[in-house]
Amino acid sequence: MNRDHLDTAAPDRDSGPPDTLPRRVIRLLLRGPAMLESPAARWAASLLVLAGAAMLVWSGVIHLQLWGDGYRDISVIGPLFLAQGMGSIGLALVLVLFRWLVLMAAGAVTLAATAVGLLLSVYAGLFGYRETLAVPYAETSLWVEFTGAAVLLAAALLLLATPVRAGDAQPAAQS
Repeated sequence: MNRDHLDTAAPDRDSGPPDTLPRRVIRLLLRGPAMLESPAARWAASLLVLAGAAMLVWSGVIHLQLWGDGYRDISVIGPLFLAQGMGSIGLALVLVLFRWLVLMAAGAVTLAATAVGLLLSVYAGLFGYRETLAVPYAETSLWVEFTGAAVLLAAALLLLATPVRAGDAQPAAQS
């Protein structure tokens, strides 16, 4: 009995390891504009990432300025301003270098959480501290952070919605 026809559905053993869920998730999180099929989409995603990174830097500079102007003396809030300032600038630099989806998401969450923190401190108080929107940079900070979060979210959605190049959709061959 000839069974050659049964072996045609066998997987190709030379194609590398199977594409498991963790590998797919990692590949998705590390997706960047360079993987996109469309040159226009690559440019658009890159420009959105650069704009979002600029907003991260701007937000960080505002917080470092305020920290230097006296917020450093406020319990809990002072160290948070310093951490937000340094962290946002550092995240922006890494985002510009790698432009990965996971970094876009981290930047969007950082900016949105910072803006929400300000609003919480204004309307409910935060760590025993109550802020007002009349202080320097409060309205600018809200505008920068919500706009930056939206821009980075748009970049991330563009990466998720645009087809990737055929070679980038598959796991890299192991040497």
